Order: sequence, then C-alpha cells, then structure tokens
Amino acid sequence: MNSAAKTNLPVEPNAFVGRERDVADLRRLLSNMRAVTLCGAGGIGKTRLAVHSSHELLPDYADGVWLIELADVPSDGPPEPVARRVAAVLGIAEEDGRPLADIIADALRSRATLLVLDNCEHLVAECAALTELLLARCPLLRVLATSREPLRMAGECVWRVPPLDPADAARLFVARARSVRPDFTVTGAVEEVTRALDGVPLALELAAARVRVLSVEQIADRLADRFRLLSAGDRTAPLRQRTLRAAIDWSHELLSDDERRLLRRLSVFSGWTMGQAERVCADRDLPPGEILDLLTALVDKSLVVVGGEVAGETRFRMLESIRQYAAERLSVAGESDPVRSRLREAVLEAAERDGEIAIAERPGTWAERVALFRRYDAELGNVRAVLSWSLDRGDAEEGLRVCTALRTYWIVRGRVAEWSEWTDRFLARAGHLPDLVRGAALAGRAQLAVGGREFALAGEFAEAALDACRKAGDDFMAACALVSLAESHTRAGRAEEADACLDEVDALAREPGQEWNRAYSRIARGYLRMREGRLREAKETLEAGLATMREIGQLWGAAHALIGLGRLGELRGDAAAARAHYSEALPVLEEIGARPDLARALAGLGRVALERDDLREARASLTASLRLSRSTGVRIDVARALETFAELVCREDDPRRAVVLAAAASAVRDATGRHSGTGARMERTLKPIRRRLGDPAVAQLWGEGRATSLDDAVTFALDPPAASDVPAPREPSGPAAPVTPPSTLTAREVEIARLVARGLSNRGIAEELVISPATVARHVTNILTKLGFGSRAQVAAWAVENLPEDDPSPP
Repeated sequence: MNSAAKTNLPVEPNAFVGRERDVADLRRLLSNMRAVTLCGAGGIGKTRLAVHSSHELLPDYADGVWLIELADVPSDGPPEPVARRVAAVLGIAEEDGRPLADIIADALRSRATLLVLDNCEHLVAECAALTELLLARCPLLRVLATSREPLRMAGECVWRVPPLDPADAARLFVARARSVRPDFTVTGAVEEVTRALDGVPLALELAAARVRVLSVEQIADRLADRFRLLSAGDRTAPLRQRTLRAAIDWSHELLSDDERRLLRRLSVFSGWTMGQAERVCADRDLPPGEILDLLTALVDKSLVVVGGEVAGETRFRMLESIRQYAAERLSVAGESDPVRSRLREAVLEAAERDGEIAIAERPGTWAERVALFRRYDAELGNVRAVLSWSLDRGDAEEGLRVCTALRTYWIVRGRVAEWSEWTDRFLARAGHLPDLVRGAALAGRAQLAVGGREFALAGEFAEAALDACRKAGDDFMAACALVSLAESHTRAGRAEEADACLDEVDALAREPGQEWNRAYSRIARGYLRMREGRLREAKETLEAGLATMREIGQLWGAAHALIGLGRLGELRGDAAAARAHYSEALPVLEEIGARPDLARALAGLGRVALERDDLREARASLTASLRLSRSTGVRIDVARALETFAELVCREDDPRRAVVLAAAASAVRDATGRHSGTGARMERTLKPIRRRLGDPAVAQLWGEGRATSLDDAVTFALDPPAASDVPAPREPSGPAAPVTPPSTLTAREVEIARLVARGLSNRGIAEELVISPATVARHVTNILTKLGFGSRAQVAAWAVENLPEDDPSPP
C-alpha cells in the first residue's frame, strides 16, 4: 500500500452544496457497519457524496482512505478486473499463479483502511465477492461503495441517495450559475427549474452552465419540452435515469454539429490530452485546428471535465453517464470502428516511441523518462481499452506490439502478471506473424518473466525468441532475449552458458542505440560473477554497467547496478561502500515508484547496519522494507525481510523471536518454491541460539514458526524489542511439531566443510574420511545448498570463520 500518502482522494473541484445530514448519516453508518453502498440513479450525486464524506472520514482511518474508480474497468476484460484496479491504486504487486484477491487481503489484513469503490454497477458480482472476502479477512477494513444497484452481499447496508431537497437544489443551481456568470440574479424560475430536474445534481449543473447564454426562464421552458418528449420512452427504466437522460439529451441538442461530433468521438477515451483529441477525433469533417475551440466549448458546457496536469499536459475526462451517452451516439453514427482504430494507432505510435525512450534505444533525459512513467499511470485505461478492442477483433499483431513496447513500464512497477497475461492471450490467438513482431513479443515476454522471477520460463521464451529475432535482423531484441537467457542460466547455476549468452550480447551491442543492452549485459555479468565468488571481476563489470546507464540517462538501470554493488560491498565486508551504494539507489527508485527494488535497497541498508552493530538504524530500514514488501503482497520479498529481521531480533537478545521469524520465512520460501540463498547468515544466527536454548527448544520454536501465518509473522517482527523477558511467539492453531531447521549442517557436513577449507579436493576428502568421492560430492552439494553458496571458495572462507578446528559442535 502507498506509504507516502494516506489517501488518493481528489481535491474537490468546487464547493460541496447541501447534504449536511447525509454526510453525518454516512459517518454514523460507517462507525457501526463495515460495508455501506450508496445506491441511486446515474447523476444523483453518489460519487461526489462519497468523496466528500471520505474527506471528512480521513481522521478515522490510520492507514488511509483510498478511492477505487471502476467506471472505466471493462466487465469483459481480463479476469479479476476489480481486484486489479484495487491492487493498482494500493500499489500491490501481482504474483503469477496466486489469486490477486488473496494478495490484497494479505496486504490489508491489519490495516485500518476505508476503500471507496466507485461505480460498481457493471461489476456487481465481482465487487460483492471481493468485498465479502476482504471484510472476512481484514477486521479493520471498511468499504463504501457507489452503485446503481445494491451489491447484495451479507452485511451490506444499502443507503439510498436521495435527490437534493428543494432548498439545497436551489442553492446548488445558484452557486454553479454564478461560477459561470458572476452577475446572475435569482428569479422565481429557479424553483421551477430545480423542481423540473427532480433535484438531480448532474442535471442541475448542466442546466446552470447555460445561464451564460440563456435566461433561467428559457432554461425552464426547454427542460419542460425535454421531459415531455421522453415521457413515452423506456417505461422499465428508473424514473431518475430517464430524467438524467432528458438532461443529457437536452444538453446535446444545444450543441453545434461539430460539438456533437467531437463529444461522441471523445467517448472512446478514459481520459485524454488536447493532443490526443486532435490526433484521434479529427478527420476531414472535423479539422484538427478546430479541436481546441470545440473542446473548450464542451468544457464550458460541463460535458467535459478538466482534470489535473500529468507530465506537463492537462488531462480531460467525461462524467461516466455522459461518456456512455456519447458512446451510444458514436455507435448510432457508425463511427465507432474508425475512431477506435485511430485511438489504437495513436496509442501504438506513442507506446513504441516511448518504449524506445524508456530503454534508451531512442535518446532521452531521465526527467523525460520519469514523466513517461507518470503519463502511463494516467494512460492505463486507454491502453487497456486498445488491447481489449484488439483482442475482440483478433488483431494479435497490433496487440503484441503494444504489449512489447510498454513492457519496461510494467516491469519497473511490478505489474508483470497482468502484462504477461495480455501477451500470452495475444500469442495464443496469433496465427502467422512477421518474425519482427513475434521475435520481439517473445523476447519481451521473457523479460516480463524475469521481472516476475520466473527464470526457467524466461529461458524458454528467450530461446523461442532468438530464431525469429535473428531472421528479422532485430539485433536489439535478440540481445534482450540473450540477456534474459543468461539470467535464467545464472539462476540455474549454468555459469558457462550464461557467459556465452552475454558474450554474444556484447558482440551485438557494439552498434549505436544498443547502449541499454550493453550496460545491462555488464550488470547481468556482474551478478553472475558474484554468484561465482569472483568479486573483483563482479565489481569491475557492475561499475562499467553503472557508468553506461548514467551516460544514457537510464537511472533505473543505474539503480539496479547500485543494488548489485551494495550487495557486493556486503560480500567483501566493505560496509561503508555497501551503505553508500544502497543509499544512492533510493531516490531514483522512490521517484518512479519501483517498490520491489526500493524494498530490496532498504533491506540492504538494514543488513549493513546490522554488520555495523547499529541496531536502531537496522530496525528503521528493515521496518520500512518489511512494510513496503508486505503492502505489495510479494511473498518472496517478505520472506527475505523476515530472514533479516530474525538476525536483528537475535542481536536484540530475543532468540525465541529470531527462530520463529526465520522459520516463518522458511515456510514462505517453501510455499513459493524459492529456497534460501542466505543459509550462511542463518547459520550464523542460529548457532549461538542453539547453544543458549538447546537443539530441542530450537526445533520446537522452528515448528511453531513454520505454522505461524504470514501476517502474524510480520506483526511479530514489527513488535518493539522486548524490554525484559523474551515474549512468547503467537500460538498457531493447534500444537506445532518440532522441526529441525533445514539449513543445519550435519556433523559429517561440518567435517567436510573444514576439509574444503584446508584446500582438499573431493578425492582428497574421500581418502581422508575413507568414503567414496561420489559421497563427498553429494555432501558438498548439500553444504552449498544449505549455506546458499555457489563455490567451494565461499564454503572455505565461511568455514574458516565459523568452524574452528577446536570447536567440535555443528553450527
């Protein structure tokens, strides 16, 4: 969850008029009920009431009030559309193979939070299911929903939003009229207008916008005509819906032909800039040069809302009721396909240009890249609309080009699960594709898999991409695929294969425009060298990659190198260098919202502080890291944070808590299929605890920790240090059986580790112990796995420090 702010509620654009009692009633309801749904017709003021009331409620929720806008979420898009939007707003990362609703529930479990689900009517079933699940698992959560119909779930309090009473309706009309015509004078016709419009706020505001050119008496006359015209319409529709349609119909009738044409064409956007309107809505009948004045007129007539600035450009949107009305008009006019086609062309053109800027294939400054990250936060609705429309039409080539172009943005933000799903759906439907498109798509999919830490899958996609990229002569994406393949080999322990891939990248990346791949190859090789224990070479290659990333203005890539150098500093025992590198990465990662990388850098700072015996700084950094990881719902990052917290609380003289946290982390790793790479650190933590508490007590605590829920483990870690007595861990449900920590070396493995430290080969060890070389090899493999090492040299160095010859006990 976003920890930098307690809310994303928008600033109210003008004075909130009336409804004082409604606001008080809502606050009272939410103090007693956990789910309240504001129901009523479109335009009745549900969203405005919810937002205003939520501002009033901010002090009641320590972990914030968050607005989840669902109006632009399609009901026929990818699975879990509501959960995806909730996760996007809260900054919760997705995980392949795990329901997103469960991840959200885990992130919110102990949060005093109010979620405001706005415009649920087209997603009622999923809104109800998600709300019910979250309320069942998150005891401090409250949900305020707006919908045209109840969610119909257990525990829901349905609150019908009434029209404004006559006095408040008149106050609203006069306030809005004076905002466009300061000299507006109230006459008896105001009451006639407010009564004719049934006190519906949207209709009142649309009517008030016309006082610039019409008298209130003229407005009253026109409204009367509109209502009579529609009185014989759809009798099954609610009365207020028909009244709202009358107001919108009336507004539409007052537009010029060109204003109507622009209004209906703008309905394809979820939000837009002036340039996008000119690009998508203009044609021979509507010249680009006229868009500015026409859009200004639509803003003046309250049919288009001016939003804030994003990346230096003002954004616009429509109220959803008006957008739906305009979309119907677009369909009737027979313009839907050509306008949506132009939207796709615009999105694709921008995406391919911006994607090249992101990875420095096209020159750009870091400030320009940061602006693009923010722009695509705002553009996500348009991108999804384009992908959905392309999928419906079977246009796999265009859809894959969009997915490939924007992959970097979603990798950095940790949104790889959704983007992988879109790519997979297009690949599954694709028939014959040009090699240029197929190769790039597969290479991009490999990068997404790396971002999701699915390294074996990344290798498969990378290998599939290479043939098509080579046939197409696409050296850039071939190099990208080779880097992903190298990372896959590195994680699998295939150092020679990884080196061969990176050698090929270096050969391809000599040309101009390949600086990103050249730098990333060096960084990937630096991480490989660290795994091999070749630390001097790791430093050289990481620094070379860092320098190139800085030269091309790609500071996220530079931050990736800095985190590597920070880790290298830890391995070399250079705490000052490690601290400096991790600290240098933080501002960049915060600037672009790279939350997983930010959590890793903070965890590194916590480890460095531990090495310096600065327990206060260690706790501060590790607390921030753990909270950040927990709020995103990424379990493997939480496991890493818990492991380091175990070391911290051990230093704080809390050995029972240390064992429980280490065991909880081990259980999370097992659940994700990711085994620990920090066994040596864990051995260093557990060794004195075994001596102090004894092996049976450690085994009992380890069993209890493995049975502890993830949320309880996080809470247990974040509890303040014990003042005196060691606190007992939270009891799991039912007694936990004792479990020996899997990282514990056996007596035979200790013996072999000491012989490795003496420089003996497997054959020499076999002769010394009178066992077979094959048996020695198996023991050495077990030692490497348990300690998280990649070479015998690392085992030797660790054994010298931790296994003195005069110490007969296992670690």
